[in-house]
Amino acid sequence: MRIRATVAAVSGALALSAFAVPAAHAAPAAPNVTFSNMKVNGGKAITLGATSTVKVKATYTVTHPATVSMSTILTGPVLYRGTSAKYADTQVVSDDPGTCTKVNSTTVSCSATITIPAGELYNSDAGTWKKGGVAADSKTGADKWQSDLGTVPVRRAAKLTTDAAPEPVSKGKAITVTGKLTRADWSHGTYAAFGGQSVKLQFRKAGSSTYTTVKTVTSSSTGALKTTVTAGSDGYYRYSFAGTSTTSAVSATGDYVDVR
Repeated sequence: MRIRATVAAVSGALALSAFAVPAAHAAPAAPNVTFSNMKVNGGKAITLGATSTVKVKATYTVTHPATVSMSTILTGPVLYRGTSAKYADTQVVSDDPGTCTKVNSTTVSCSATITIPAGELYNSDAGTWKKGGVAADSKTGADKWQSDLGTVPVRRAAKLTTDAAPEPVSKGKAITVTGKLTRADWSHGTYAAFGGQSVKLQFRKAGSSTYTTVKTVTSSSTGALKTTVTAGSDGYYRYSFAGTSTTSAVSATGDYVDVR
């Protein structure tokens, strides 16, 4: 679930229905717990296609006083953009409260699943998100939000194609290598041209497993790539994009050229 302007109106209950708790008549004390060791998606960046919905696992530790029972306290991870987990510009909370296992009298180890639908995001949402946690007392309705538990990159998926021609080609003749770089447009549910980007043309000789960079090409405003190389030996050509802070890295499938 994603919250923007409406997040400021949330008080006394969590953002997800699974976390909803009865409203209290008086302001109850927030759960006396602390989140730590928040890990999301195994520490890897989260990449979403134009229309994809991604589910990622989060694990975290909750510490509490020995006198506090966790039997009535629900917890979950939060991913957000903004200054705080509770009052965030963009916010995604776990699908359900975390499943927790007791470690000792003051610590539980928890895991939960976070669902992120690309259809609920704007392109401007791509970049560095923050990690946080939220806890709610199911008896009193009190909640606690903890911010700044680390960061995780959320990126737009990229696509890249390669076509080398002619095939076959005589040794010493020119090979023209074309392609196109696009990336997910979350706002419109499609893939759009990604221009002005440095993309490497790489070659893998037949019988080898390693690609080496031949030259660097800049994608046009339409995402198009085009360059020429001199035919030397049989092998595979591909374009490879290193990615940016908002867009995933991607390498095209190699296109084989028979040199005679």
